[in-house]
Amino acid sequence: MSNTVAALDLGSDAFATDLRADLAGVETVIREGIETANGCVIEEALHLFQAGGKRFRPMFTLLAARFGPSPKAPGVAIAAAALETTHLATLYHDDVMDEADTRRGAPSANARWDNSIAILAGDFLFAKASAYGAELGPRAVGIIARCFGELVTGQMLELKGPVDSAGNPVDPVQHYLDTIWGKTGSLIATCGLLGALQGGCDEDDAQRLYRIGSAVGMAFQISDDIIDISSVAQQTGKTPGTDLREGVHTLPVLHALRDPGADGDRLREILLLPEASGGGVRPVTDDALVAEAIELLDRSQGMKRAKATLEQFADDARAEIAGLPQSEAASRLEYLVSFTVERLG
Repeated sequence: MSNTVAALDLGSDAFATDLRADLAGVETVIREGIETANGCVIEEALHLFQAGGKRFRPMFTLLAARFGPSPKAPGVAIAAAALETTHLATLYHDDVMDEADTRRGAPSANARWDNSIAILAGDFLFAKASAYGAELGPRAVGIIARCFGELVTGQMLELKGPVDSAGNPVDPVQHYLDTIWGKTGSLIATCGLLGALQGGCDEDDAQRLYRIGSAVGMAFQISDDIIDISSVAQQTGKTPGTDLREGVHTLPVLHALRDPGADGDRLREILLLPEASGGGVRPVTDDALVAEAIELLDRSQGMKRAKATLEQFADDARAEIAGLPQSEAASRLEYLVSFTVERLG
């Protein structure tokens, strides 16, 4: 039997099989929760759930619970369901905002139906997440509500770009880090906290797992962004340069655009509009220019700085893991952190 859970090899068959069984239980909670709704909602709300996905967030919730004395408590599966349902809800809304045609290899909800249906399906799933939280008690409701706010804030930061509330420019690198924490890090951090609390962890360990989740979420997003604009993308079967084609500048690009010398000059020429015409980001649609930009980025100091930031988040997570009770769950967390770095090749 495979040891893989949420696209990660989690080690021994016994540990992975047990975690996989609990993850299947979470999927049952989610499916049954949606299927008991009014019939006019069920097909649309199940759409992305049935399309699959890695289920990383519920897996992380279950893993966090294993640091407590009650990893099989009923609230653990409910917490995991609440957070995966939250993630699914954000995908519906993201696809509307991005005008996406596909998601997880299937037509997006907005493409299959329309934007209004997709938005309402996402809203329904947010409501389900809130209902799961209510089953867990007032503190869980507050934790989940705070996470909702952080997710929305991250999306707003991305939409508005690197400016403050008065419209003044801010450091684009810090803006990027704040954005990905809101959009990615906050939810995985919440998985660590809520899973730990439902598993019976004390407050110190629960907060430590929150910080681990935050660092892991940041590391995974930066790793994904590096892969998108590096030669590793071709090795993983991905199409490199997707963000460049869409005019999205991630951490390696933001750093590299500050590089001096001929390479930096050429990269700015490819990726930025001339100041004379108002400046701003230039989406790159020409395949040859995308390939040239990727080559320049791969050897840039900006790429080195982005990888150093990734390593720092990984080191932060490892330092926090060292403070947890040492167990097989801790060793699996160590592996998860190492995976975020090693997959870059």
